[in-house]
Amino acid sequence: MSEVITDYDSPWKEALERYFPAFMAFGFPEAYAGIDWTRGYEFLDKELQQVVRDAELGRRLADKLVKVWRLDGDETWVLIHLEVQGQVETDFAKRMFVYHYRLFDRYDRPVVSLAVLGDTQPRWRPAAYQQTLWGCRVQLTFPVLKLLDYTGQQVWLEQHPNPFAVVILAHLQAQATRNDPQARYAWKWRLIRGLYERGFERQDVLELFRFIDWLLQLPAELEARLSQSIQAYEEEQKMTYITSVERIGMQKGIEQGMQQGMQQGMQQGMEQGMQRGVQQSIMTILHTRFGESAFVLRAAVEALHDLEQLQALLSRALTAATLHDVEAALPANFIQANA
Repeated sequence: MSEVITDYDSPWKEALERYFPAFMAFGFPEAYAGIDWTRGYEFLDKELQQVVRDAELGRRLADKLVKVWRLDGDETWVLIHLEVQGQVETDFAKRMFVYHYRLFDRYDRPVVSLAVLGDTQPRWRPAAYQQTLWGCRVQLTFPVLKLLDYTGQQVWLEQHPNPFAVVILAHLQAQATRNDPQARYAWKWRLIRGLYERGFERQDVLELFRFIDWLLQLPAELEARLSQSIQAYEEEQKMTYITSVERIGMQKGIEQGMQQGMQQGMQQGMEQGMQRGVQQSIMTILHTRFGESAFVLRAAVEALHDLEQLQALLSRALTAATLHDVEAALPANFIQANA
C-alpha cells in the first residue's frame, strides 16, 4: 500500500500557538523558567515574515516568532525555528544564524533562537553556526529539541501531564507508521482514547484530537472504523467531547468546501477559488456544530479574503466551544463592518 501523505507543517504551527507555554516547559525548561508568564506573550508573524522575505534561505516550515517578557522586566523575542523535514538540510544552522542576526538588526531586541528537529535522521543535530577568519569569529549556538530522542519512550510520553507530550508522540507515530495504515490506526485510536483517560479538559481534548486527526491520516475505511470506535467509547463513558456526527460533519464540510473552491478556482483563479473554498468550509462546519445561528457570521466570513486568516478561522471553527468564540477570532473591523 502506498505511503500515507502527512502534512506536518500546519498542525505544528497551530500546536505551538495553542500550547506555547506547555511547549516551552517541556522542550526548553531553562527558557521557560526565565519568562514572566503573568505578562502574557505575543506571536509576531508579520515581523518574522518581513525577515523571511529578506533572507530567502531554503524552505521555511512552521517558524514562529514570539514576544515574551523576562522576569527581570526586559522584553525578549523568542525565535522558534521548527524543522520537520524528513531529510537533512545542509544550510539549516546558517539559516538559524541569518534569521537571528536579521531580527536583532531590524528590531534591536534580544533574540533567543530555538530549534525543534522533527526529522528521521538520528545523527543530524545542527546546534551551532560559526565563521572564523584571521582571528575574527562569529558564532551562534542554539538549544535543540530532537524529537527522535523520544523514540522508545512511548509509555512515558503517554503518562506525562504536559499536553505537548501528546503532540510529540503523535508526530513520532505519524513518521513510524507512514507505510503501515493498520499500525497507524492502532496508534491513532490509542492516542485518542488516552485523551479521555488522562482527564484533559474538554477544549484540550478537542484541540489535541484535531492535531492527532490531522497528523495521523488514514484511508477512508479505517477512518470510518475509527469513528465507530470513538462513538462506542463515548457512549460507554457517557462523554460527548467528540461526537461522530460532529466529526463527520467537519470532515464533509472541509471536503465539500475545498471541492467547490477547486471548481471555482478553474474559473476565477486558483487563489480566489481557494479563498472561497475555505470560506464555504468554515460556514459548513459552523452550521453543523451550531445550527442556523451560525449564519449571523456569514457576511463577516465572506468578507475575509486573506488565506492565512481564513485558515486560522477554520481551525477555530473546528474546536471552538461556542459560536461567540468563533466570532471573537474574527478581526474587529470585519465584525463592525458586517454587523
